[in-house]
Formats: sequence, C-alpha cells, structure tokens
Amino acid sequence: MQICETKSELRSALQKLRKDGKSVGLVPTMGYLHEGHMTLVRRAVAENDVVAASIFVNPTQFGNPEDLEKYPRDMERDLNLLRAEGVSVVFTPVPSEMYHANAQTIVETKDLANTLMGELRPGHFRGVATVVTKLFNLFQPTRAYFGEKDYQQLLVIKTMVRDLDIPVDVCGVPTVRETDGLAMSSRNVRLSDAARKAAPIIAQSLDHADTLVASGITVASLRQKIWDHIATETLANVQSIDIQDAYTLAPLDGKIKSDIVILVAVEFDPVLLIDQRVISV
Repeated sequence: MQICETKSELRSALQKLRKDGKSVGLVPTMGYLHEGHMTLVRRAVAENDVVAASIFVNPTQFGNPEDLEKYPRDMERDLNLLRAEGVSVVFTPVPSEMYHANAQTIVETKDLANTLMGELRPGHFRGVATVVTKLFNLFQPTRAYFGEKDYQQLLVIKTMVRDLDIPVDVCGVPTVRETDGLAMSSRNVRLSDAARKAAPIIAQSLDHADTLVASGITVASLRQKIWDHIATETLANVQSIDIQDAYTLAPLDGKIKSDIVILVAVEFDPVLLIDQRVISV
C-alpha cells in the first residue's frame, strides 16, 4: 500500500495503478476508521480493480474550531486497517497541501446545502462539496463510496456530480450499526459512558417510526412522536427531526403517502449524533 502525502505523489501513484484501464474505487474518509468505513472499503474492493482512500479531517466543514480540534485521530491504526483490506493507495494530506493559501473557489448545492442539517451547521455542506470535488479531481475514480447515515451529504454529493458532470458513480452504502442499534460514527468514542448507554434511543425511535408509518399517520404527528420518544432519555437533547421526501428532501405535510426519509440530530453534550431511516410506503 502506497501512502501519499502530496498531490503530486498521489497523481504519480494513480497513474501507475490505472494502467490497462483498471477501474478505481475511492473511499473518502476523515479517519478514525470503524466498521462502517470498512464496509465501504469492502464494497469498493468487490466492485473495482483498484481501491484508494483518503484520510483528511477537512477544516472547511467544521463551524466550531473546538469540534475540529477534538475530532479523534489515529493515523497509524487507520493505515493498518486499510492495508489489511487490500487498499492500494491512501492520500493523507495536511490542510496546507489540500488548500491553496489564497483559495477563493467553493462548491455549493445552493438549496440542499442550506436546509435541514445545513441550517443547523451553516457552511458544513459547502465544505463537504468543495473537498469532495477536489478529491474527485485528484483521484478521478470510477466509483466513490459514502455511507447512507449521512443521508443529506449523500444527496448533496450526488446532486453536485450531476450538476457539474463529474464522471463518477456515487454509491451509497447502508448504515452500519452497533449491536444495540447505534449508528457507527467516529464521534461515538467521544461519548461519556452514560451517554453511550443512552444513545441507542435514536435508533429505537426510528424503529418505532416504522411501525407508526405502517399504521397510517400524518407527518406532524410522526415528528412529534419521534421527538417525545427520544425525549424520554434525559441525556438526549434533540436538535432536529425532519421528515422529507426520500429522493428530493422536499418538505411534506399531511398523511404520509410516499416514501420518506427521517433525519434525526441529537446532542449528547457535547457530541452531536445523526441518524436516518428511509421508509417506503
């Protein structure tokens, strides 16, 4: 496995790997890898001739400098995990390598970036779209893999690729969960013991929502019942619960008559956890 710290090293490594028209699968990450990331890597290995990954904690998608500083990191462990799965090349830039000092260009999906989680975290999806565009330009992958847990992020990236005619197949991979239902996330390690025990209430509320939708319910009632369910856990501070069209994220009201996605953001001080559930009608 080749580890590249600079753009020039990465381009050179990929040029050699692409010989004979080999397909390249890309798994972009911010490191501190867990089983969810490994699921993406294994899917990429199964579907491509060559698999590449990036490890870069992207500063432009963090609104809070303290959150950026506290983001967990363990580069040696991450590289060992990727090596064991057969990844061929890993890009590990520092911010000054990734961004020009006087960079002026951003990428933003105007509507998708500034609604739902985009309202809760202003500028977040602009940072995501910009860095992913840069990674797509650098790697020029055949396919790129992202988890469905970050559902709005996945739609932002798919929309960006469509609008900018970027020749990459964006592949969403179902959320990987702990045995108690908690969605796997690098942030989970920051939870206190008490918060970690409480956090599965999010997945439980989404399981409950499946039953409620099947029985017939309005969007407003469903949202309130999910909120009330999570609020039974005293350590949970609900930040947002959104019920949207599963394919466009358009707002819905009245009785649920089409496929929906439920997007939940809950803070267990000071850690913000997100989860989602697509429910077909």
